[in-house]
Amino acid sequence: MITQEELTHLIEQTYKIENEFGELKDSYKHLQDTIEKVVEFLPNAIWILESDGRVFLQNSQAKELSELLVILRLDINDYEINFKENSYLVRISNYQNKYLISATDITEQKRKENLATMGQMAAHLSHEIRNPIGSIALLTSTLKKRVGVENMAIVSEMEKSIFRIERIIKATLMFSKGVSAEKKPLLWSELQTALQDITTYYSYSKEIEFRFLEDDFTLYGDADLLLMMFSNFLINAIDAIELDEEEEGVIEITHTNDGEYHHFYIYDSGVAIENKKALFEAFQSTKVKGNGLGLILSKQIALSHDGDVYLADGDKKMFEIKIKN
Repeated sequence: MITQEELTHLIEQTYKIENEFGELKDSYKHLQDTIEKVVEFLPNAIWILESDGRVFLQNSQAKELSELLVILRLDINDYEINFKENSYLVRISNYQNKYLISATDITEQKRKENLATMGQMAAHLSHEIRNPIGSIALLTSTLKKRVGVENMAIVSEMEKSIFRIERIIKATLMFSKGVSAEKKPLLWSELQTALQDITTYYSYSKEIEFRFLEDDFTLYGDADLLLMMFSNFLINAIDAIELDEEEEGVIEITHTNDGEYHHFYIYDSGVAIENKKALFEAFQSTKVKGNGLGLILSKQIALSHDGDVYLADGDKKMFEIKIKN
C-alpha cells in the first residue's frame, strides 16, 4: 500500500515531468519557428516532404510553385526543368525518410548563356560573310560605272541590299566585342547629313516625310557610334511605316537640352510596338528585316555616352535618346 509520503513524491515527479515536457515542447516549437524563418529567408523554393509525399515544411516561394512540385521527380538528385516559360535547377536529397527539395530559377542565367552562344555564332558568321560581301560591293561599284541607264535601277537595288547586309555585319561584330566610345566634339549637322544619306541608301516603298532638325549644335561623342545609334532608330521607323496600312508616313526628330543632357525624340507614324518588354533584349525582333540587335546596341551606345534610351510615354510612338553634354 502506497503511503502518503510516496503519493506526494509521485505527484511531485508527475508535475516535474509535465513541466519538462512543456519546456521541451516549447523548445521544439522555437526550433521549428527558427527553421521556418531560415527556410523562408532562402532565395529559392524549398520543400521538405514526408516519405509519403506530404509537405512537412515549405517557404512562400515554394507555395507559389505548388504546380511545379506536382511534376517533380524524386528519383533524380540534380536536373533542370522548364515550367511556365522559366527554367529551374532542381536538387533533391533524402535524410531520415524526408525529402529536401530546392528549385532555383535559372531563367536569366540560361538566357545569358544562350545569348553568349548566339553572339559567338553570329560573330563567326559575320567574319565569314564580311570578305565576300566586300568583294561584291567593290564589283557592284565597278559595274555601276559600266552599265547602261536601263540597268542602273537594278544595280542601285544591289547596292541597297549590300548596304543592309553590311549594317547587320557591323552591328553583330560590335555586339560581340562590346561598345567603347572615343568621344570628340562634333556638329549635329554632320550626323544629320549622314542620316539623310542613309534614307537614299535604304530601300522602302512608301511615301515618307522626314522632318529633321533645323538647328545645329555641338555634341561630345563618338561620331561612328552615334551615327549607328540614330540610323538604327531611323531605319526601324522606316520599317514600321512600311508595315503600316497607310501609303504615307512621317518620321520626325526633335531635340531639347536641359543644360546637362541632350534629349532627342524620334517619332514615327508606323505600326505600334507589339512586345514592349522585349524591346531591349538581344535577338528579339518582330521585324522580318531585323536581326534583333539594333535597339540593344543603341542602348549600349547611349550608355557609353553617359545617357540612356527609353520608350517615351504618351499617345504617340516615340523614343527618347539622352546623351550627356
